[in-house]
This record gives sequence, structure tokens and C-alpha cells, in this order.
Amino acid sequence: MRRGLTLCVCVLAVAMLLSTGWAKEPTIRIGINAPLTGDIPKVGEGTKFAAQLWLEDIKAAGGITVGKKKHPVELIIEDNESKAESAVKVTTKMITEDDILIMVGPQASKQAVPAAGIANNYKTPMITPWSTNPDSTKDKPYVFRACFLDPFQGPVVANFISKEFKFKKAAVLYDVASDYPKGLAEFFRKAWEDINGKGSVVAYESFTTKDTDFSSQLTKIINSGAQVLFTPQYYNEVALIVQQAHQLGWKKPIVGSDSWGSAETIKLCGKDCYGQFFSTHYAAAGATGETKKFIDRYKAKYGYVPDDVAALTWDAMLLAQQAIQSTGALSGDLKKDRDNVRNALSQVKKFQGITGEMTFAGKNDPSKCAVIVKISDAGEFTYYKSVCP
Repeated sequence: MRRGLTLCVCVLAVAMLLSTGWAKEPTIRIGINAPLTGDIPKVGEGTKFAAQLWLEDIKAAGGITVGKKKHPVELIIEDNESKAESAVKVTTKMITEDDILIMVGPQASKQAVPAAGIANNYKTPMITPWSTNPDSTKDKPYVFRACFLDPFQGPVVANFISKEFKFKKAAVLYDVASDYPKGLAEFFRKAWEDINGKGSVVAYESFTTKDTDFSSQLTKIINSGAQVLFTPQYYNEVALIVQQAHQLGWKKPIVGSDSWGSAETIKLCGKDCYGQFFSTHYAAAGATGETKKFIDRYKAKYGYVPDDVAALTWDAMLLAQQAIQSTGALSGDLKKDRDNVRNALSQVKKFQGITGEMTFAGKNDPSKCAVIVKISDAGEFTYYKSVCP
């Protein structure tokens, strides 16, 4: 009798919890696929910090409200080691073992492209905040991005240099073993030669990931008669390239791409990078509104101005949140919920991000503007002009 009474009391207790709303709704798990170690750890750090800052807001609100239910949120943060194979392994684990609803990252195209293939095969929505290579989303309906594409960025840089400096001869130096710089170098060369004629890229030099001595390539570039050097490399290589170029006597402009946007670029490059330009997603110096609020909050918490990776990750987290909420309800059937989130993402229009307005309208790549930044003599990334599609 006592055992039966105890069971009855337990059943009644559970019923009371349910009736008073104390029972928790299923947890929403979001994967963060980031390069926390390897060649570009600062990219991983900005990714993690921005995601954790977003999570603070979600926890303060008691979770994400979907329909009439509030769901707790958990971030599954994994290190892809800046390696393609690790990014694939991380993606597979988060989807098949951690039961994530959506994944944010990887950032760099070298990891994002193969990871995107896995996410798409498992029909799990993915947002890459920073990968501008077209292959990240091409023929992958479950994969989205929060940035513009290299077929847009390449012509942006080529047109900017042509109009700003009136130059006719350009040189390119890029990492042939990495998807992002290799692809962007090709888009830049095509755009430049469309403007200035075949053969106007007078030096097209390459190197391989982890190379640190660029003197041979830079000597060829200097002897080529080029008026400007375009190098779409990451912060750890930018400093070496720019400093070695100056040591060899190069005094002309060196222009970069959005991969220059890390705070580490100035830390490593110093005055050698002052006065140079690059295309990117937002400019921290002089920012206003929600962008400034994010910058001030990030700087107060982590001690430095957030780079474009952090800003784009913030936007990607908010895009994921909006898509989840737009589904109207989570069924508990992960396959169905992933499909609904994917469908909601594809219908996003006029999303007001801190890196600009984004519209997908049935596509996986947003219509979005680029920003040209000039590195000031104070080492700040200052807004120079915007270029829109």
C-alpha cells in the first residue's frame, strides 16, 4: 500500500509541475564550428566571443521563444583546428551526436566548403558568417552565409583601385593551397583585366600555406612594373608580406580583402600597414547605432575592438535566432525542425544586421554591400566608402 501511495504522489507531483509550467521545453542546441587553434586562432576567438555574448542575451531572456513556448539554448562549441578534415569531423559529430538544430561556422572557406557538404548531406542548416567562396553554398540548399561573395568582392577591389589611383598595372600574391585567397585572386584578376585589358595583371605570384619567406615572389612583383599589389591573405601572412615588400623597396599601395579585418593585422603589421586599403564587411571606427552598441559591449568585456569575424558571427547568431522563431513552433522531430529552420532562413528579407542589411528571398547568399576601409595613422580601421550590388 505504501509503495502504491508513493507512486501516486510522484505522479501527482509531475502533473503539478506540468500544469504550473515548470517543465522545461526541449533545449535548442546550436553548433559553433570555429578555428580555436591552428593558423588563425584569433578568428576562432572572435567567433566564440561573439556567440557567447549572444548567448548572454538569450539566457537573460529565459531562452528563445518559439510560438508560445520558451526553449533553453545550449551552444556546442568545437575547435576545427583551422583544418578542413577537422571541420568535417566536427560537423559530423555535432549533427549526429550532439543533435544540433543549426550550425554557425566554419569561417574560413578552406574549412567552410567541406563542412558545408556534410551539413547539406545531413540536411542540417548551416550559416557561415565569413566564407566568401561561392562553393560554400553552391548547390547546397541547407547552407547560407552572412557575408558577400568573392565574385562581388573581386570586382569591388578592382574597380576601387582603378578609380581611386588610376592605375593600369596590378600584381597579385596569394596562397594557392587555400580556397579563399585562390578564388578571390582569380576573381580579382578577371575583373582587373576586364577593366584594363588582357595582360594588365603583370605579376600573378603564389605561395603555399605556412610559407614565411616571400622575397622571391615580391622581387618578381617589384620588377614587373606593377603599380599596386593585391594580396587577399589572412592576418598572420599580411604582416609578413607587407613588411618584406617594404624591406625590398616597394613603396606603392598594397590592397587587401576582408581577411585583413582582424585586430591582429595591426598588432603584427604595425606602421607598415598604415595608409593601406582593404575591402570588408564593416568599419569599427566611427560606427553608430546597434553596431556601436555591439562594439562597445564587446570591447568592455574582452578588451579589444571586435573584428569583422566577430561582427558577422553576431549577425549569423541573430539570423539563426530569427529563423528558429519564424518557424512558429518546434515539433521535437529534429529532421522536421531542421527543414523548417532552413525554409525560414531562405525567406529572410531586409534583416538589419550590424554589418548591413541582408535579404535572401529564396536564395542562400544575401544581397549585401561591401565596405572599403582605410587603415589610419592611428592603426584604426576607418570607413572610406561603401560599394553595393
